[in-house]
Amino acid sequence: MFLEKITITQFKNYEISSFDFNQRVIGICGRNGIGKTNLLDAIYYTCFTKSYFTVSDNLNIGFGKDGLRLEAMFINKNDKHKVVCMLKPNSKKEFLVNDVLYEKLSQHLGLLPCVMIAPDDIDIINGGSELRRKFMDTLLSQLNKEYLQSLILYNKILQQRNSFLKNVAAQGRMDHALLEILDLQLKIPAYNIYQHRLEFSKKMIPFIQQFYKEIANSEEQIDVVYESKLHEKNIESLLIESRSKDLILQRTNVGIHKDDIGIFLNAQSFKSTASQGQKKSLLFALKLAEYEMIKQTKGFSPVILLDDVFEKLDYFRMNNLLKKVCKENEGQVFITDTHKERLINSFEEIGIQGQIIEL
Repeated sequence: MFLEKITITQFKNYEISSFDFNQRVIGICGRNGIGKTNLLDAIYYTCFTKSYFTVSDNLNIGFGKDGLRLEAMFINKNDKHKVVCMLKPNSKKEFLVNDVLYEKLSQHLGLLPCVMIAPDDIDIINGGSELRRKFMDTLLSQLNKEYLQSLILYNKILQQRNSFLKNVAAQGRMDHALLEILDLQLKIPAYNIYQHRLEFSKKMIPFIQQFYKEIANSEEQIDVVYESKLHEKNIESLLIESRSKDLILQRTNVGIHKDDIGIFLNAQSFKSTASQGQKKSLLFALKLAEYEMIKQTKGFSPVILLDDVFEKLDYFRMNNLLKKVCKENEGQVFITDTHKERLINSFEEIGIQGQIIEL
């Protein structure tokens, strides 16, 4: 998949700018705060219908502006995809592909797959389980429409169940029949999500282990495990056992929204024992495994967006990473850096021709 051009209007710090891309590897350089990350985020937005960094859509609109517009032209094999996004404050976002308006934004996910690597992604390793679930969900939603729809449905019912639990506490009345209905409704999407995650982990974990060894150039034993209470019991049993606790805490305490990815280094907790270099190596191994899963499932390489990675990796690991993503893989790669010379030297060192864009 190849991005030929993007036009950015009133998105974050951009007034109106247009960029043409004529190489497979593109280096984007300039001083901090000039818009390098925002350019990557605009590309990500056209692939995912949302920002990688900002939850609120209105915060993506330039300060004091009345809306934003993004237009991008992708080529995937012989197919062209003209993507247009339009957003006005407090209005419904419009997303069009080849001038056809989506009824639901979820229809777009998976058409133009993309892998982003940004500095704060290290929280996937260091942070709570919700970040690792988000990593799984983002990848699987690009690969499988059934998974995405099951996830949307599960989250909707979960929200309804949590609201019900809060109302029970507030009103002092318990409707057992309604709670049983909500539990029953959770069953099918929960089981579908669990099965997809289980199958996903079996395929992806060997990639993570392989890429970690290649980036870190190490034989350290990395173990990655999909952790879920559904390994032991079905969702109905778990919900019944947790019902008293749920009513006290006014939220649902069991289910696939509590799953995690356990990571271990030499049989010990990875985030507790690993060095910063080891954690960064694992982060890039996770992202390269994501790339490989998309490539194998879709039959083509997704776009890779690397934000500020030169500042986060030592020379040895950086060189290994660039060889993997820029030379050994055929997908399009965008890399930001504050130093033009460092980009040029890195491209020359690994033997690739890259386009340099100065902001």
